[in-house]
Amino acid sequence: MKGWMAWLCAAPIAVLMTTAAMAQSTRSYAPIPLAPGKEINDRLTDADIPTGQGNFARDYVVTLQAGEQVAIDLSSDSFDTIVTLMTSQGTTVAENDDGPDGTTNSLLFTRITRNANYIVRVKAFGETAGGPFKLKLTRLKPVQ
Repeated sequence: MKGWMAWLCAAPIAVLMTTAAMAQSTRSYAPIPLAPGKEINDRLTDADIPTGQGNFARDYVVTLQAGEQVAIDLSSDSFDTIVTLMTSQGTTVAENDDGPDGTTNSLLFTRITRNANYIVRVKAFGETAGGPFKLKLTRLKPVQ
């Protein structure tokens, strides 16, 4: 009888956990709009997208045109940054971990090959929840 009672007492907890997991999985994916040329001050937390690697990511969406050259600058004093530019289908276009300045901030330069919406993913390196960060996408102009 003791084993049966233990199961009966645990059953509502299992149902509650399953319901919570289902509610979490139905949360819709909605990247944050990113305006080129404007710096964003934001925060990466464990409430963002779990990557399956012990860290988290936050996604931004931006419309870019074929032939544009862009620079994406991601910096944080709280975590080692990784910035990824992806197609809206999730294919990686370009990625940068550490920029050329010797810090753990990220600086990515790339040329856009087709008109489309792109995802800029902010992620922490390693098993880190994150913290405050600054993100800026700049459209580069050719030198005349």
